[in-house]
Amino acid sequence: MTETVAPPDATSRAALGRLRAEVGKAVIGQEAVVTGLVIALLCRGHVLLEGVPGVAKTLLVRTLAAALDLDTKRLQFTPDLMPGDVTGSLIFDARTAAFEFREGPVFTNLLLADEINRTPPKTQASLLEVMEERQVSVEGSPRRLPEPFIVIATQNPVEYEGTYPLPEAQLDRFLLKINVPLPSRDEELGVLRAHHHGFDPRDLKAAGVQPVATRADLAAGRAACMRVAVTDPVLAYVVDLCRATRVSPSLELGASPRGATALLAAAKAWAWLTGRDYVTPDDVKALARPTLRHRVRLRPEAELEGVSTDAVLDAVLATVPTPR
Repeated sequence: MTETVAPPDATSRAALGRLRAEVGKAVIGQEAVVTGLVIALLCRGHVLLEGVPGVAKTLLVRTLAAALDLDTKRLQFTPDLMPGDVTGSLIFDARTAAFEFREGPVFTNLLLADEINRTPPKTQASLLEVMEERQVSVEGSPRRLPEPFIVIATQNPVEYEGTYPLPEAQLDRFLLKINVPLPSRDEELGVLRAHHHGFDPRDLKAAGVQPVATRADLAAGRAACMRVAVTDPVLAYVVDLCRATRVSPSLELGASPRGATALLAAAKAWAWLTGRDYVTPDDVKALARPTLRHRVRLRPEAELEGVSTDAVLDAVLATVPTPR
């Protein structure tokens, strides 16, 4: 009897499905956030996580890296952080009487940029080339970063003293901006029970977190996402949504064409994760808010009226005709 072998697409999809379950061993709830991070990995995109302190943003990233067996580094952004502390710098070696490049924390697979808005613009700008070109230029020579490489940055939405808002050019380099909510009552009870029974967020091995997906699974998933079919009406729907943000009376800055390409990529990854080889308008709607909310800017008068970017995007989704 011939043994049935699962196709590569199904194998990698199952592995990434296990990845989401494995993260749940250490992080209770936040399934939507975990799914967003998996989508970003499939799209080779960066993620901005926004949430109040204590909602497991850092733990999420560490657990994801452990479940994928990726190298990860954490960089705490502070007002005195210098660009060389991020990318690396040339160091004079007295033994060889020559300058040698010492790699910075960006030379990893998954960089956790903690509280990215606490460092000045000069240091924030050191990530522009890193996030877009996936390289660091030193004395005119590019040094490639490891593959895969994504930045997952965090910021606190309620504390602005001593912070430096990210410029639009840098915000546009994030594939997704994911809001990390407070847990529900039942989820918070689950967190307390886990800690009561000895859970230590600093010891993921003791929590039973193990690598369940490989780099090969991730590469196969990325290749499969590229093959997901998109019809012309759905492509036009993506374009119309982004163009509608540019004429919204509540916005002074709408989504750029890069936002449209990001929305398309995220929708294809979500379609593939859910087991389909084609994109539907509902896939586009599901990813519109996290893909576009950081690419648009409210008019001052809209902010004074208490309008949120998500509310504007909801209005855009309600007014742009959905293809059948």
